[in-house]
Amino acid sequence: MRRTLAPLCLITLLFTAANAFAGAEARVNGKVTDAATKAPIANATVTIEAVEGKTVKQTTKVKADGAYAIFVLDGTLRYKFTYAAPGYTSYEETVKLKLGEPNLKHVELTKGGGAPAAGLGKAPAAPDPSVIAYNEGAELANAGKHAEAIAKFEAAIANKATFTPAWIAMAKTQLKLKNWAKAIEAANKALEIDDEDTDMWSVLTQAYTATGDKAKAAEAQKHMPANAPQLFNEAAQLINSGKDDQAEKLLKQAVSADEKMARAYYELGMIYVRAGKSAEAKSNLSKYLELDPNGNEAATAKEMLKYLQ
Repeated sequence: MRRTLAPLCLITLLFTAANAFAGAEARVNGKVTDAATKAPIANATVTIEAVEGKTVKQTTKVKADGAYAIFVLDGTLRYKFTYAAPGYTSYEETVKLKLGEPNLKHVELTKGGGAPAAGLGKAPAAPDPSVIAYNEGAELANAGKHAEAIAKFEAAIANKATFTPAWIAMAKTQLKLKNWAKAIEAANKALEIDDEDTDMWSVLTQAYTATGDKAKAAEAQKHMPANAPQLFNEAAQLINSGKDDQAEKLLKQAVSADEKMARAYYELGMIYVRAGKSAEAKSNLSKYLELDPNGNEAATAKEMLKYLQ
């Protein structure tokens, strides 16, 4: 029985942290105005706070014309937006932002009218200097000005050593610049505060690999969630080494992580053919054809199913 996984068939693994922010950052902009007069509210503030995943909170003061713009590095999270101004009823909304495109949000606040939110009428708290520096750094990083961005992230950290978003941004930016030691340092600092940040374990995996520290790279890799392509690649190497029993376990994990990974079902089917397990072989080869009826191995799968009848 021929072995099907030549090296060119392996799925290439690409780490998303290779590009510091592209694909994950989000931008929100709009205007805050008076609901009655439609005039801008120049002293309004917009506060965003992550409601899942990480601790992120930042406040932005609108401009004289009521306009505001906010950048967040991790647009995959849901955020609660709070629009407030002295003498107005605040407005809150929790949203999931769109990535890679503007999120436009104009808000009208009502003066008086209704029970005011807690603290309404008091002067808004001064924006956090760490948040200001972080936002400025994120904008610079997205514009490709990495050295200037790093300086801003350092300023944010200098003001608040436990400000996790700045450490995360620092690690990703240093990784992009191939400053491996600094990327490792920043990622480890972030993980001291939040040891479940997958992006930081990815940064460490890449940075340690680049420096030749295979042991630490492997240890960092253990903290990352199951990755179907990676599991498939490992199974491919085992199959090519004649270790079907070990490959079977990894392929089962791969289809558990990604139930639409057609090629994994094909390889499972062929493993069962070689093991003489006809029922399992037919089930997996049929699943492969269901998912990818015109795939590269479709003809072989069909022939094998006829043989197994």
